[in-house]
Amino acid sequence: MIDFFGFFIRFLPDLMRGAAITLLLTAEGLAAGFVLGLLAAYGRVYGNKFWRGLAVGYIELFRGTPLLMQLFIIYYGLPGLGITLSRELSAFLALGLNSGAYQAEYLRGSILAIGDGQLMAGRAIGMSRFKAIWDIILPQALRLAIPAWSNEPVSLLKSTAVVFLIAVPELMAKAKSIAAQTYDPIGSYLAVALVYLAIVYLLDAGLRWLERASRIPGFEMEGKKA
Repeated sequence: MIDFFGFFIRFLPDLMRGAAITLLLTAEGLAAGFVLGLLAAYGRVYGNKFWRGLAVGYIELFRGTPLLMQLFIIYYGLPGLGITLSRELSAFLALGLNSGAYQAEYLRGSILAIGDGQLMAGRAIGMSRFKAIWDIILPQALRLAIPAWSNEPVSLLKSTAVVFLIAVPELMAKAKSIAAQTYDPIGSYLAVALVYLAIVYLLDAGLRWLERASRIPGFEMEGKKA
């Protein structure tokens, strides 16, 4: 235990640099995924046949295939079509597109939970359909989605580990580098596991606070995982 503590302290600066990149990838992927997810959820619930089909196709494609395959297609496959992207941009696109498909379903469920009555009431007082959705439905739906949606940041954080396979220097890449330097894979990966645990614990605490602060009294959705 004493040896491991010294090992951990020795490589803590490297681990923190990797953690910073992991957190940046998580934030970027989550933000891009939210925008894509909101558009897909809107298209699936309120779009015409074309937009519904496009939204369903996007959601099913990225939820139904492994993130690693999506990453490899973007990074290794697109150059075959003349499109070459950096490692960081490839990681961002893969994480954002994948997260967006999952966020779309969280948001779609919360929009459907509001029901059509409030949309009809907005239209009845002269609001356009888009304005009624934007001003009445979405603010409630976003709050209502938080208990189920709060699984996504933690899941995405852990999913960033796959991008070390294209040499993005995040936490898992740092673990591999430390293991190569020290010939101690157990200590290296255990140290990284502790950093992941600490980040996930803090992130989960923040999300639980957000869930309590945004709760709509008497109107909650099921779906929060234990």
